[in-house]
Amino acid sequence: MMNSNEPLAYRMRPKTLEEYVGQEHVLGKDKILYRTIKADRLSSIILFGPPGCGKTSLAKVISETTKYKFYKINAVTAGVSDIKKVIEETKNFMINPTGKSILFIDEIHRFNKLQQDALLPYVENGLIILIGATTENPYFEVNKALISRSMVIKLEPLTEENIYTILKNSLTREDGLKQYSIKVEDETLRKLAAISNGDVRTALNGLEIAVLTTNMEADGYIHITDEVIKNCVQSRKAVFDKKGDTHYDNISAFIKSMRGSDPDATVFYLARALSGGEDPMFLARRIVIAASEDVGMANPNALVVANAAMQAVHMVGMPEARILLSEAAVYVATSKKSNASYLAINKALEDVTTKDTGTIPMHIRNAPIEDMRKLGYNEGYLYPHDFPGHWVEQQYLPDKMVGTKYYIKDENIPE
Repeated sequence: MMNSNEPLAYRMRPKTLEEYVGQEHVLGKDKILYRTIKADRLSSIILFGPPGCGKTSLAKVISETTKYKFYKINAVTAGVSDIKKVIEETKNFMINPTGKSILFIDEIHRFNKLQQDALLPYVENGLIILIGATTENPYFEVNKALISRSMVIKLEPLTEENIYTILKNSLTREDGLKQYSIKVEDETLRKLAAISNGDVRTALNGLEIAVLTTNMEADGYIHITDEVIKNCVQSRKAVFDKKGDTHYDNISAFIKSMRGSDPDATVFYLARALSGGEDPMFLARRIVIAASEDVGMANPNALVVANAAMQAVHMVGMPEARILLSEAAVYVATSKKSNASYLAINKALEDVTTKDTGTIPMHIRNAPIEDMRKLGYNEGYLYPHDFPGHWVEQQYLPDKMVGTKYYIKDENIPE
């Protein structure tokens, strides 16, 4: 029987693999995950992907199909005592004759090292089949020992077609919105699918709010229009978490777009970061680094512009800082590129930390007092400005490093 107090997104969770929509890359009938779930031969898995992509729904399907006792805990509220309780019940033959359980841990990245370590021996000996769900990259957030004993499966944001299908199904399912007399155009549902940005929970919540807050008209129907949907789902959901995996992906794309001289992509990833709440000063610092590392001597003025923008961002703040960041980022993106200085310092650092590079030549050493000059300090130094062109042939590198080239000028560096 339907519980109308439960959100639509919860009621619409599939109970079988046949009801599950999306993630065909891992749940196609020829895929290993589909076959192991159908055969109830599942081993420990870590599911990671953005919110609303179906991680918990997949766990729900497994709970409905497995012969093993199924436990679900949330890492936000659970602790080691909850894990121990599951272990004790699993070992109790009267409670669990199979001697094995499936433990689903939602937001497993919230468990600390001690809590994750408590799971390890039981996952290793097969007493517990772990299903961990996380929005964070498990390779950064989950115990490496657990990762090595689990199959890591990346779930992708649902496609607009996937979400449209689920929205259509919700209108006709008994546990969905069938009890309401609803009129809505397919095109309106597709627009709702588009603005949910791969998060089916956002789409279903938006549709439910629209239905529950719209009055029935004289014809006996609740009419859901584009305008109604727009009011219930204010703006396109940004797939960005300034502390999560998408933070690193987005900033990587931003930097690489500047390096690759694509101003349009640069501004796009800058907009994603700002929309997601990224710290403007963090973005400004990345632009300064790119100006030096990637533009370098091809256009030294890029560093001046980037540094001025960083100072201005600090003084001005948002929302005007977006203009300063855009100007500096576009300037860096459209500048000629040279990483000659970057390569030079890296090679020099490698030499000074791994080689015997000799000693500083005596003639360029410091001689603050006359007695040091008597010992050879600064003796024979040629002051370049005393010579034509302000240059004179003179050795600067240690004897052991003479002839070494670090700075190699490339074709983008002007004369």
